[in-house]
Amino acid sequence: MQLHLIGNVPDGLTLRARSFVSAHGVKVDVRPVEGHRRWWLDRDVPASVIDRMAAYQERWGGLLLPPGPKYDGGPKYLDPDAPEADSAGWWFEAGMQRTAVPYSFMIGPSGEFGIHAGKWAPLHATVEGWVESLALAHHASKWARQVTKLVGDDAGGIDLTGYAPVREVRGLTDTWWRGPDSLIALYDGEATALDFPRGRTAMIYSGLDEWGLRGGVDDDG
Repeated sequence: MQLHLIGNVPDGLTLRARSFVSAHGVKVDVRPVEGHRRWWLDRDVPASVIDRMAAYQERWGGLLLPPGPKYDGGPKYLDPDAPEADSAGWWFEAGMQRTAVPYSFMIGPSGEFGIHAGKWAPLHATVEGWVESLALAHHASKWARQVTKLVGDDAGGIDLTGYAPVREVRGLTDTWWRGPDSLIALYDGEATALDFPRGRTAMIYSGLDEWGLRGGVDDDG
């Protein structure tokens, strides 16, 4: 696998996420989507879907980031493949898994980033949201005085009174919450996609100062 430094970090990210991608991300070589266009067209994949895949590859293709704290780290690297359709529209693979997890990482019909295992769990409204969540997890784990992991019913019973959503992660099934001195990440994707309540996970990063809470991000996106 040929690795390259990242020349241009995609726009639309917070300063925290841009710094994370620049410092910790690399690019790997990928096969251009256009090389498969005729093959997909011959199998009734609409040209507009292939255009979406090409645009995704142009922006994110080959981006390899450090593993996240959930979903066995997330995709190994971002790159589109395997378009498929159902009653909701067309989907395509967001990137190959790092390990043998029982679901695929997918981009939904409206651009959501999520996991699919027969049932769809849109984790974030955009790919940018997924990248922001990785950056925030990396940042919070570095600056927190204590990190607590809860699973199942314990994770679902957290009182979020006094917390506000962290909007830059564009959370759907997965969300982040900011309190006076802590950040909470709620991961419900596996519980939803696999109908497995024990898969619900919460990560609580406590003992954070203002820098730890925001990492230079002045607002919630």
